[in-house]
Order: sequence, then C-alpha cells, then structure tokens
Amino acid sequence: MLSALLLEANRIVSTESLVDAIWGDDPPPTARAQIQTCVSALRTNLAAIGEESQLVTQEPGYLIKVSGDQLDATLFAGLRKQAYSLADEGGIEEAAALTRRADELWRGPALSGTKSHKLQSMAAQLDEHRLINLETHIDLELQLGRHAKIIPELNALVSKYPLREGLRGQLMLALYRSGRQAEALEVFRSGRVILVEQLGIEPGDDLRRLESAILAGDRVLHLPAGTARPPAPAAGAGAPEPFETAAPFQLPPDIADFTGRAQLVDTAQSLLLAGGEGRPTPVAVLAGPSGVGKSTLAVHVGHRLMRQFPDGQLYCDLGGTQPSPTAALDVLGRFLRALGIPGSQIPGTVDERAEMYRNLLASKRMLIVLDNASEAQQVRRLLPGTGNSSVMVTGRSRMTGLPGARFLYVDVLDIDESIEMLAAVVGEERVAAEADAAAELVRMVGQLPLALRIIAARLAARPNWSLVWMLDRLSDERRRLDELAHGELVIRSSLALTYDGLTEDGRRLLRLLSVLEGGSIPTWAAAALLDTDLFRADDLLESLVDAQMLEIVGTGTSGGPRYKLHSLVQLFAREELERPREADETAPALTRLVGGWLALAEEAHRRLYGGDFTVLHGDAPRWHLSDVHVDRLLRDPLAWLEAERVNLCQAVDLAAETGQAEACWDLAVTLVTIFESRCYFDEWQETHQRALRAARTAGLDRGCAAVMCSVGSLYLSRSQLSAARQALQPALESFTRLQDTHGLALARRNLALLAQRQGDSHTALGLHRQAVADFRAVDDHVGQTNVLAHLARLALDEGRLDDAEELLDEALEICRSTRSRRTEGQVRLVLSDLMQRRGRYQEAEDLLRDVLDLVRSRGDIAGESRILHRLGMVNARLGRISVAQSLLHDVVGIRERIMDRVGAAEARLELAQLEAEHTAQLARFELNLGCPSG
Repeated sequence: MLSALLLEANRIVSTESLVDAIWGDDPPPTARAQIQTCVSALRTNLAAIGEESQLVTQEPGYLIKVSGDQLDATLFAGLRKQAYSLADEGGIEEAAALTRRADELWRGPALSGTKSHKLQSMAAQLDEHRLINLETHIDLELQLGRHAKIIPELNALVSKYPLREGLRGQLMLALYRSGRQAEALEVFRSGRVILVEQLGIEPGDDLRRLESAILAGDRVLHLPAGTARPPAPAAGAGAPEPFETAAPFQLPPDIADFTGRAQLVDTAQSLLLAGGEGRPTPVAVLAGPSGVGKSTLAVHVGHRLMRQFPDGQLYCDLGGTQPSPTAALDVLGRFLRALGIPGSQIPGTVDERAEMYRNLLASKRMLIVLDNASEAQQVRRLLPGTGNSSVMVTGRSRMTGLPGARFLYVDVLDIDESIEMLAAVVGEERVAAEADAAAELVRMVGQLPLALRIIAARLAARPNWSLVWMLDRLSDERRRLDELAHGELVIRSSLALTYDGLTEDGRRLLRLLSVLEGGSIPTWAAAALLDTDLFRADDLLESLVDAQMLEIVGTGTSGGPRYKLHSLVQLFAREELERPREADETAPALTRLVGGWLALAEEAHRRLYGGDFTVLHGDAPRWHLSDVHVDRLLRDPLAWLEAERVNLCQAVDLAAETGQAEACWDLAVTLVTIFESRCYFDEWQETHQRALRAARTAGLDRGCAAVMCSVGSLYLSRSQLSAARQALQPALESFTRLQDTHGLALARRNLALLAQRQGDSHTALGLHRQAVADFRAVDDHVGQTNVLAHLARLALDEGRLDDAEELLDEALEICRSTRSRRTEGQVRLVLSDLMQRRGRYQEAEDLLRDVLDLVRSRGDIAGESRILHRLGMVNARLGRISVAQSLLHDVVGIRERIMDRVGAAEARLELAQLEAEHTAQLARFELNLGCPSG
C-alpha cells in the first residue's frame, strides 16, 4: 500500500484504487476495513521516524506528502528534465553527467517484489523511463565522441533488451565509429534474426537506414557527434542528396516552455514516422477547439522530428479561420519556390502545380505541416504522392473527408499540466508560494492553454502582481474575457474568428446554449431552444462540434450524444446573446426549454405511477417532443430522471430567474418523484425554496400551497415533525380557501402521517378518512391506495387485524386494476406486517423478498431500508439471529446515509434488543448444561 501511495505522491489516491492495487479483481469483503487498518499501521511506522503527519485522510481516499528530495522517482525525473534543458542549450558534457547520476539512483527493476498487477503496470512505466534515460545518456556520449568507451555498456544493454532497436542502433553506430564495421553489421543481422523469429517482423526503418549507411560508408556517420543522424535513403535511382544541402526549414520557432502533452506528442511522432517506401503517406490531423494549442503542439512535434526528415520541413498557415482561407494554388506556389523551383518555371494551374510538387517530393523525406486548415478540400491537393514524406494538419474541423488521415483530439490540459505551464513562465517559486490561487486560476479558465499563456505572460510582465490579485481580476465574469488579453494573444478575437464562420442558425444556437448551466446538453434541448425538429437541431449541434465551439461529453439514456460548452466559449456566447437585436430571441426560447423539461418530467411521473397521481400541476406552457422520441427517452422513466437530475434542478432555477413562476413550482413538485425515491433531500429542499420564493413573488397562492405541502413531506421524511406541521398547516388552509380537492387530499394525508408519528391515532384516523374521500373524488387511485395502506397500518396498531386485511384487499384490488406496481409494493409492505401479527413469518419473508427485488430495481433507497428492516425482524422471529443482525446493520448504514437519524436509532435499538436476547439464550443454555437432569 505504501508503494501505491508513493507512486502517486502528493496526490489523493482513492480507497477503490488502493483496493484494486492490493487485491485486483478479487477483493475480500473486508477490503475497506483492512485498508483502514493498514493506514493506521503506516502512520505508526511513519511516526517512529518523525513523519507522522505525512499520511493524511482526504476524500475519497488518502494522500501521502513527500518532498522532492525524499523520493528517488522525483529526483530521477528532476535530473532528466535538467539534463534535457542543458542539452538544448549546448551543455552536452553536463547533460551526460546528469543522466548518469539519474541512472545511479536505480538498484534494479522498480518494485521488483510486488505481486500486484496494477503496481507492476505502474512500475513498468518507471522502468521504461529508465531505459529512455539510458538511451539519452548514450546519445549524449556519442555526441561527445566517446563511442569506444560506451561499447561494453551497450553490449550488455542490447543483450538484456534484444528487442529495443534504439539501443541496437546506438551500438551499431558506436562500433562503426570505432572502426569495427563488420561487428556493427553483425549486430544488425543478429537483431534481425531475433525480430523475425520472435515477432515475425523486420527491423524498423531507422535501423535499416543505418545498416545501408554503414554498408555505403556514408560520410554522414562521421560528422561531428550530435549534428546529424543517418539520412533516409533516396527514393530515386540517382545518388542520395547530402543532408547539408539547402533544405527548407519553414517551421516557426519552438517555445522553450512547452509543457505536458507527452502522450499526444508520442502518438503524433509514431504516426508521422510510420511511412516509408511503398506505404501510404502518413497524415496526422490535430483537431481541437480554439486556444487549445494545436499549432504549438504541431510546431513542437515538428522540431522533435527534425532529424528524422533530413530533406527539410514545409510549413504554411492556411488561414482556416479567416474569411478567405489560403487557396491551394498559392500554397503550392510557395512550397515549389521553397523546393528550389524558380518563379518563372512554376505552372499556372493548381493541377500542374500539384503534379510538380508530388514529383519533387517523391525522392525526398520531408515533413509538411499544414496549420489552421479549414476543411479537407483545402488540404487534399497538398498531400505528397508517396509515403516517404509525412503530413501534419491542424484545424478546428475534424476533416473526416480526408482519406487515410489519423485524427488526434487536442483537449484542454489537466490541472497538473496547467499549473506546470504556469510555473514554466511565471516561475516555480512564485506559483508554489500561492498554490491554491494557481489551482483556482487554471480552473477558472477551464485549463485552456491560450488563456493560461495570457495569464502567465501578464504575471511575468508584472512581478509585483500576486496570483491572488490576478484571480480577483478574473473573478468577475463580465470582465474575464477583457482580462484574457496580452499583446497579440487575445481570447475574444480567437473565438470571434470561429463564431463569424458559423451559419446564422449556428450562431443563434450557440448564443442560446450559453444560458444553460450545470449538466450536459441533450439534443432535444437545442430543438426546444430553436423550436425545430430533432434532426435539424442535431445537424446544427454537430456543426458547432465540427467548429470546436461545442464538445461531445457522453451518451444519453436514449443513445444520443450529450454536449457541453467550454467555460470561456460560454462567456463569449453570452456576450453575443446580450447584444441588442431586432427581436428578443431569448425569452421565448427559454420558455420552450423549461416547458420541455416540465413535459418530460411530468410524463416520467405519469409512467411511473400510471397517471397524474399524488402530484399537483399548474397551467404553464409545455413544449412537446414527438411520441416516438418521448418513448425513446423515457424507456426507463426513473433512470431518465436520475440521469437528468442536475439539468432538471437547473431548469427550476432557470424558470425562477426568467420569471416563469408557474412552471417553476410545477417542475419542483414533479421532481419529488426522484427526490423521494433516491433520498435527494438537499435537492428537494433547494428546489422548493427557490420555487416558493418565485411563487410568492408572483402571487401564486396555489403554487405556494403545493410547494409547502411537498416541503411538509420532506420534513416528515427527515423526521422533523415540528417543521412539517409549520409547512402543512398553511398549505391546508390555502387549499381550503381555494377549494382545491386534490390539494386538500395531499395536505390531509400528510397531516395524518404527522399525527401517526406523534402517536395521535384518533386525529390520524379522521384525516386519513377525509383524505381517501378527497382522492376518490378526483380519481387519484394511487393517493387512494396509499391512504388505505396507512389506514390499515392504524388498524394493525390497534389490533383490528380483520379491518386491516379488508382495507389492504381493497387497496390491492385498486392496484391491480390500475397496474400500479410501485403502489402495490407499498401496500404489500403493510400486508407483510399483518402476516407477522398472525404468526405467518415464512410467508411474510417470501412476500418481503419479492417486494425487495421490485424496490431495488427502481433504486428506491428509502423503500429498501424499510423492507430490510422488516426482513430483519421476521428473521429474528424465525430464530435466525445472525441473519437478522446482518440485515439490521445494513438498515443502519442506509438510514445514516440518507440522514434518517430516527430510523437509524430504531434499528440500533432493535439490534441491542436482539443482542440482549441472544446473550440471555446463551446463559440459559449454559445453565441447562450444568444441571444433572440436563
């Protein structure tokens, strides 16, 4: 466990991750308890060496605090980074010494004693970094002319890692430079035999080119160390062109503080190096939103691959975000001049230029970087005709029409990479001194690299500014885009270029989407905003995805995609929404959107209960989808309510903010369907407080009464009886004044339940009888059966078993006629209590097991705890004490989780009684054993 924590030093490691690391796919039932025991033991051991406070509990797991000089892995990484920086600055000697020091930290394979598959996988990454460091060290030694000195070490490494072609190539080069050409070629041949026999593949292009260069005695191999690597063989019949000839190198400068993107860089390099004679041209497309750093990444990768493309690199900004992108004719003219064709000989037509361009590249190995492309058509004529050269394209469009292309999505940086980027410009000490502010800064701009670079540049230019001050300046959303500007780096103008390139409908949809907060966006929400059909809305959403103004973040319950706006794109779109226009597009769009959420939530409740039962509705306008789409969305109504819970709560807020008070209270009370079954008491309270304020402000008496009645149910669920009465009594008075029979039924039922909880069975009986009559009057079958079940409960408490059975039979008959399985489960729960009163414990247990399956299938946590409680008591009556105790322990856990402290206390009391009875039984048994007659 210490290994698992140290591999993620200074980061939170979840309990689930620790369980996985220690036990893999087969953890014991006591895994979490063992983790806690192990943490305690570790803390004791750390205390013995004065490090007691370094292991801390932090949700959702644990964190071990380690300084940079306490962990070899951190020291190793630091030495490597320092060596690379020195090598880039020309300090080859010092860099070689540092890579050697880094390797000396190792004592063998990482975590060689562990049996954990997860830790073995993480250790393999460390071992891979060690080998990369060794290869870097040997490369530096070769640049220093120490080829003879490193041959013994290389021989040992190649013997140990026979499939690692980089080491084999270095050994070949060292032997060749030491005058041992034949041995160098033998190293290649033996490696080829191993690869063919073990893997069935030939050596890679680099190794084959090196062999050819050794056979030809190519003078490139004798150049001063570090200035070149073996060139690619020429594709034509003529002699190869020397690397030193005037090759075009058009890439912009690489940035010195490039950070992160390690996996993307490696993947892009692998794709670009996958070409060769007789193979298709490798094309890597870097796609992503504005400001994410696609161009910077492409330039960085291009610089890293300089030596692998000895005939040079072509670069052009295609102006894809400009009103008039650069035409292929102009780009080809520029490339032909760079390849040495005089202007007078460049053809006039695009087809002729493309043909000459392909002929020239056929005998070269070049990298072509096409930055900021608008579409596949713009790029297609700029592709080489053979696989010797490779192409890297950047653009906001996914360019799916580009044949043979591999697409790499460039996303925002993660938190750690963002902070590292900030520190690289501002200074590590400055960032470390305000670590919390730095983390909040990067979160505030959504980890967007362009925004981070602007922040970093402004802070670097103003050393007297604190990070907290910068954070304060960005905290006002109305000023945030103004603050994100420095010199030529401006977020707003970058986003505006893309926005201006959208269609009018696309721009309108983006503006309207900016008002949505919270969860991801379903397709139908866009259709409601625009008052159009789903397919038209989907096409527009996809056009925004193609333009990288919107991202797909998952799949909904209906199988359709879900979308989300980046925070800065949302701010920009909101600015555009607030600009004055001839017609107000916002208010009617938001009315349709809230109406859509209300219609779907209402239908979900209807499908769960069999009708508009036990809920009050207002007359706010609805926006309806087609029946086909509603069926697809609500195949599992409760699952849909669960999946859309964040959006539905946000819709309540949106309705309140936009003056839709009628829809606000209606939606809030409808959502009790999910709040009650899943015990989302906080959301229940928050939405109802918002709805109550909106209804009172708008003077909606019925809405206020409906919300207060629902709040009373919430307080009853939380066993807050005094607060429940304060909510329910005014609701009853309002419904009486309004002569609202359905509202009166709900209020009287809840007040009856309150009376029952307070032991006033006489008042409860009267209120329940009034409520059942009211429910009958409005044909609310579910409300009626619910009250009949409560009346049966009162009869049971008073010992009137026959009356209880008669009431339950009536309730079950209504359930069967309305096919309301949800309500039937509640009735059968009371029926199980009747069976227990009559001593039919086994029948009661069988009935409860059936109801438990039904409740669990719906995810009804509160219902599950009630059934488990009864099952515990039934098993106690059947003499299965250990089973009963286990079930009651589960009840305590669930009720504590849903904040039902009274229910948890009742279960604990019954556990204590069971323990006392069990102890007494054991005492009597031991006493009987001691009697002679026994």
